[in-house]
Amino acid sequence: MDDHIIYESPPALGKIVNETQSLGFDMASEPRTGAFLKTMAATKPGGRFLEIGTGTGLSAAWMLKGMDEQSTLVSIDSDENAQGVAFEYLGDDPRFSIICADGAEWLATHQDKRYDFIFADAWPGKFSHLPLALNILNTGGMYIIDDLLPQPNWPEGHAPLVQELVEQIEALPGYTSVRMAWASGLMLVVRTG
Repeated sequence: MDDHIIYESPPALGKIVNETQSLGFDMASEPRTGAFLKTMAATKPGGRFLEIGTGTGLSAAWMLKGMDEQSTLVSIDSDENAQGVAFEYLGDDPRFSIICADGAEWLATHQDKRYDFIFADAWPGKFSHLPLALNILNTGGMYIIDDLLPQPNWPEGHAPLVQELVEQIEALPGYTSVRMAWASGLMLVVRTG
């Protein structure tokens, strides 16, 4: 079995990849992460989805591909230039809302919201403000993070932060999780209570 063969890619994926490369944006999620997000999104019909870290919209494209027509996706990022690519290729999808804002500030001011699926692909909601992100996750909801295996763009001293994050999540009461040494290194966390 070759896990690099990906089926049912989002229609705009190639154009988004090209634009991402043109921008020199090197923090995009890889295709296997996208395929995982698409498949997990399909388990939440009528779901409320949140992405923290739009980037250029690669992960959003995959999630939208897996979501049904009754689901919605809110995607937040502070990089308006990168987000512009997502808006250009995905902005016509009525299920998709793009918000240009600081993720930490957004989380702090939206604690009254609830989501069935959170993909945290930025510092806020992952390495900082984790309790705020998990607080808006519904029971049975999924919280997914990637880039947990060493990456070439990691700054010096980042590896211990990843280990601390994983251990912090695993020690939380009311959640169950699994580490996945696959793609860029994933963790799937489900709120149980």
